[in-house]
Amino acid sequence: AVQLWQAAAAERPAPPQAAPRTGGDDFDLLPVAVLVLDPAAGIQRANAAACQLLGGEVAGQNLSGLLDGLGRELGDWVADVCAGRTLGGTEVLHVRAEGPERFVQVSLTRGRDDCVTAVLSDASALKTLEAQFVQSQKMQAIGQLAGGIAHDFNNLLTAITGHCDLLMLRHDKGDPDYADLDQISQNANRAAALVRQLLAFSRKQTLKPQIMDLRDTLSDLTHLLNRLVGERIVLTFDHDPSLRMIRADRRQLEQVIMNLVVNARDAMPDGGDITICTDNVRLESPAAFGRATLPAGDYVRVQVRDQGCGIAADDLAKIFEPFFTTKRTGEGTGLGLSTAYGIVKQTGGYIFCDSTPGEGSCFSLFFPAHDRDAVTEAPEPSAAGSAIRARRELEATVLLVEDEAPVRAFASRALKLQGFNVLEAACAEDALSLLADQRLVVDVFVTDVVMPGMDGPAWVCTALRDRPDTRVIFMSGYAEDIFSEGRPPVPDAAFLPKPFSLSDLTALVTRQLERAER
Repeated sequence: AVQLWQAAAAERPAPPQAAPRTGGDDFDLLPVAVLVLDPAAGIQRANAAACQLLGGEVAGQNLSGLLDGLGRELGDWVADVCAGRTLGGTEVLHVRAEGPERFVQVSLTRGRDDCVTAVLSDASALKTLEAQFVQSQKMQAIGQLAGGIAHDFNNLLTAITGHCDLLMLRHDKGDPDYADLDQISQNANRAAALVRQLLAFSRKQTLKPQIMDLRDTLSDLTHLLNRLVGERIVLTFDHDPSLRMIRADRRQLEQVIMNLVVNARDAMPDGGDITICTDNVRLESPAAFGRATLPAGDYVRVQVRDQGCGIAADDLAKIFEPFFTTKRTGEGTGLGLSTAYGIVKQTGGYIFCDSTPGEGSCFSLFFPAHDRDAVTEAPEPSAAGSAIRARRELEATVLLVEDEAPVRAFASRALKLQGFNVLEAACAEDALSLLADQRLVVDVFVTDVVMPGMDGPAWVCTALRDRPDTRVIFMSGYAEDIFSEGRPPVPDAAFLPKPFSLSDLTALVTRQLERAER
């Protein structure tokens, strides 16, 4: 039976073979972009999707003239795949066609007859997301570096300015050495201002936010801004009469506006107009500004426009990086815009720049809108309170905990000069050992935040279990160490940012003692 079936099968005619699909219509109907390349990367065939992706009819052209960004000749990659020297793989390449910047993902596969098949897909959104991530990582790394450097410098500047203050106490203004000491103090203050700019960029500075009206702030700045821009430039303000409130540090916001106005002035050496506009903006949905996205919500917008030389497209993505400047050597530090960026971001706002070379620039600042709140003024200390404070100082004991020996030496001498009893500790563990003696009475803890071993907030919380009425002052080169959750780790604790002066330290200790008596 098997033999009969085989014989019958052999006599049956073979089914017709399907003709190879070589028609252009079938190739064009493929839902993905496909190219057929020769070993030299010449395009033998391209379907409709590929032509649309690459910006027009591309058959007969060389792929090297349409795409770039591989890092080597595109033809070498195609030749290696065609010869079997590599398995192909996938690369993201830049499209050279005119119009908006686009990227494609190219996958190569070795085919028959010395041909290579290339499958393309649009990777523009992926490339934009990658660029955003890289920029975010770069800014974060620079911010961490700037914050670390600023923290260490603040310790050094505290020791320098502190010991300079101690020396100046022993010299009157007629002393020949007083002028030299004054120069040291002034230059140390200039260094401290530079460090504050680094902290502003890294968003680790101490802010004192308050509900405020931008119109009042800008009105108070008008005289100073007009002096900054000079006679050749006209400064104009345009305010929304129903402008809402914002919550920001007034002094730092003034610094942002001044930095933007100074940059606008420098972009117009022959004069021109600078316009500062404020208005309310409501976004019903997230809005894209370049590579950043502004969430939906209510904002107060500030725009600073100039008619200057503008910013080149290649430089626009780097203007907020510290030390980047397009000015000539010696004309700028490159910290103005990075400082503005850090202050705005730490305030919870956003800053963007639109610029056209030869036409001017517009910086737009967006701050979350707030409703007007009642502002409560702190009560002035009474005469009775001052008497209590003076009496308390004579017997007050301060426990000073600081791992930097020069800072500890200055702070200890400063407090002793004001009549305080001072106990010193180089670390948290030493401080807790001193406090193990219950007979020891301590009125104020003055402690650094970051120290080897146990940090300042941790040992203070431990010590307050047995001494709940002790007042606390934290010191730090920047505030993020202690206010990472937006509030002090100890109720009613005071914060003293470094670098601080002799009077700053003694005044804050006195204020904490006065609060303890109330």
